Amino acid sequence: QVQLVESGGGLVHPGGSLRLSCAASGRTFSRYTMAWFRQAPGKEREFVVAMSSSGDTTIYTDSVKGRFTISRDNAKNTVYLQMNSLKPEDTAAYYCAAGRLVITTPNPRNYNYWGQGTQVTVSS
Repeated sequence: QVQLVESGGGLVHPGGSLRLSCAASGRTFSRYTMAWFRQAPGKEREFVVAMSSSGDTTIYTDSVKGRFTISRDNAKNTVYLQMNSLKPEDTAAYYCAAGRLVITTPNPRNYNYWGQGTQVTVSS
């Protein structure tokens, strides 16, 4: 069992930056592929980025490439999402997810554990 708790959301102006954190419970964090998804009001949950358990594979959705960066610290059981050059269309609730995966995937069905979400609002 893994429990995930996100933090770091907030209100930011367009062009600004935020760093989200996701703290995981349990001793086997290093075995999990970690991902971030987001959901805007009235829209389906959308894949943002995922990183393999070893950290050697990452995949990003096209709309955030070059602006968002995922990282993980297995010693701290934490995954981060650095978000730069934020745009109003990045406004959403951001969710951390974990799964024991062989292949890093954007499919939310492959992730067994989810956090409660943290709200990111980009507005002037």
